Amino acid sequence: QVQLVESGGGSVQAGGSLRLACATSGFTYRKNCIAWFRQAPGKEREGVAAMSTGGDITYYADSVRGRFTISQDNAKNTLYLQMNSLKPEDTAMYYCAAATNTVCSGAIFARDKYNGWGQGTQVTVSS
Repeated sequence: QVQLVESGGGSVQAGGSLRLACATSGFTYRKNCIAWFRQAPGKEREGVAAMSTGGDITYYADSVRGRFTISQDNAKNTLYLQMNSLKPEDTAMYYCAAATNTVCSGAIFARDKYNGWGQGTQVTVSS
């Protein structure tokens, strides 16, 4: 059973940084697409960043490219999202997601691609 547990959310001022972590279990850390999504109040959940486990090719939404960095620690089975130069519009609940037994390809941020989701961690950015 896929289990994903996010941590690291909080409140920061605009321009600040946060690092989110997602502890993963329940699947082999090979040939999976793992990603970060976010959902702001009243808005649809949107993809932020993604990468294949064991790989180094990363994918980003235009809104965060150059500010956010996705990475993984295979030894710890943990996914990270380093968020710099945060803006008030980055305020949202951030979710870790996994699409098991497939690499990242095609519609990377299609929500139905992912079969495992975490509970989310709140990020609030004040101006």
